[in-house]
Amino acid sequence: QVRLVEGGGELVQAGGSLRLSCVKFPLTSNTYDTAWFRQAPGKEREFLAGISWNGGSTYYADSMKGRFTVSRDNAKNTVYLQMNSLKPEDTAIYYCAAGALPSYSGSSFRDEGEYDYWGPGTQVTVSS
Repeated sequence: QVRLVEGGGELVQAGGSLRLSCVKFPLTSNTYDTAWFRQAPGKEREFLAGISWNGGSTYYADSMKGRFTVSRDNAKNTVYLQMNSLKPEDTAIYYCAAGALPSYSGSSFRDEGEYDYWGPGTQVTVSS
């Protein structure tokens, strides 16, 4: 049974940075495409960034380009989301999701239905 666990969320001041992690269990080879989503209070969950299983393809929501970077270390079964220049509106629960995408188009990365496994989320709070 695949399980994802996010970490790294915390309270940070505006302008600061955080690096979130998403570890896949069991610690066997990670051949899943992985994405990051977030959900702020009272809002729908939104796609942030995705990365193919081997790191060869990445895709970002337009609003995240330049501030967020997705990467992975398959030796550690971990996918990361580096977030810089954080703003109060980045406050949300951040989720990682894993699956086998049919393609590496933007529509595939953004489609929540393509992901079979989801983590419980990690809270990021950005103070002004």
